[in-house]
Amino acid sequence: MTECNAEQLEFHALGRRAVVGKFDGGMISSDGGGLLLAEVESKTRIIERLAEQFTDHRDPEAIEHSVRELVAQRVFALALGYEDLNDHDRLRLDPLLAVLVGKNDPTGQDRVCFRDKGKALASSSTLNRLELTPPDASAKARYKKIVADPEGMDRLFVDCFLQSYEQPPEQIWIDLDATDDPIHGQQEGRFFHGYYGHYCYLPLYIFSGEHLLCARLRKSDIDAAAGSVEELEPIIGQIRAQWPHTEIIIRGDSGFCREEIMAWCENNGVGFVLGLAKNNRLRRCSLTARVEAHLQFLRSGEPSRVFCEFDYRTRNSWSRARRVVAKAEHLAKGANPRFVVTSLSAQRADARTLYEDLYCARGDMENRIKEQQLDLFADRTSTQIMRANQIRLYFSSFAYVLLCALRRLGLQGTEMAQAQCGSIRLKLLKIGARIRVSVRRIRISFSESYPGAQLFAQALRNLRSPPACAGSP
Repeated sequence: MTECNAEQLEFHALGRRAVVGKFDGGMISSDGGGLLLAEVESKTRIIERLAEQFTDHRDPEAIEHSVRELVAQRVFALALGYEDLNDHDRLRLDPLLAVLVGKNDPTGQDRVCFRDKGKALASSSTLNRLELTPPDASAKARYKKIVADPEGMDRLFVDCFLQSYEQPPEQIWIDLDATDDPIHGQQEGRFFHGYYGHYCYLPLYIFSGEHLLCARLRKSDIDAAAGSVEELEPIIGQIRAQWPHTEIIIRGDSGFCREEIMAWCENNGVGFVLGLAKNNRLRRCSLTARVEAHLQFLRSGEPSRVFCEFDYRTRNSWSRARRVVAKAEHLAKGANPRFVVTSLSAQRADARTLYEDLYCARGDMENRIKEQQLDLFADRTSTQIMRANQIRLYFSSFAYVLLCALRRLGLQGTEMAQAQCGSIRLKLLKIGARIRVSVRRIRISFSESYPGAQLFAQALRNLRSPPACAGSP
């Protein structure tokens, strides 16, 4: 470690007592709880398998940081709340992060170059090679020689999902949604989006419950549903290869109610429940239900809902008639009709159940996207090249997968079993810890007054227990 300034710091006194401080506490980290993430990695091998999706063309004799170590440093840092590459110019001094990454000497005294002594981890300029290496780079390239395989990373999302189940489920729901990723520079693929009112990307997310199956960065000059079938096809093919008898149903808002998607689902035995944008024909078809809802509101003065269903086909865009469910709702501010088109029969789900219990459940996906963008910094897409920004999105996404595995495997049965990623980081990972390194052991000393000590110990016991069931739906 570098020499710390030992100058005494003086604060306001507490009564008659002077309050003084020094930067002389030894090797202390604010991320002691990150050791739980290392236990998750040991149990799931998420980072190790992610590192396998990179091809390293560097000279083996000149390597100090393996690809696995570089990927681990990047993903662990994101999970711990460090969103920028520049953060690593200071983080490379952190011995605890070096322990998580797996460095043999977390103090960095074994580094080859004198200027690197005390810096166990890689700098930002080394880490950015993971993102900026072009796809056709080879050993002849001068600096950037670590080539990412995006297709392999896509498959890994689904592999992690499949392995979270001990037995194939009878049914899974797959949710699709698009969101805005604001950009503020001259990045490749920059377009102004009229709905969001700024320059942005329009990433597509696909989830099954809390499990992330796809995070695809896209330009914003496209329809929200563009490319959905191309993303769904390999995902569902990979799922069916292991779970041939599992029923699959996709769900999305009206932005995904497209003939191409519905026809593909019908031709491939996939169910769908999709929002349908209202129009005058749909209003006429639901007139009786809307009148009844209005009358109920006038009688009771309370919000009222009436459901109905009918077969519906557009004049030109749909290839066939399909079942449409209408929610005729009347509120104090007026009518609020909503429509859903589905391949599920009335015997499977009546109109109210289909809308309230099945379609509206898609709202939970918005919480998952918020976790991605707000807690795991999926919107830090500030590099010039779109491919590099996509790789940044992959790192953010696998940091999310890692934290979800901690929640599923380590926090089951605790009060934080349903906590969001940001809460897990704040309460369980951001713990002050002193690190002492000797020849025989690395000793981590946590605060005796840490209020979550019992929760932390329980999470560790859960992660260290023999694998029985990898998880639940």
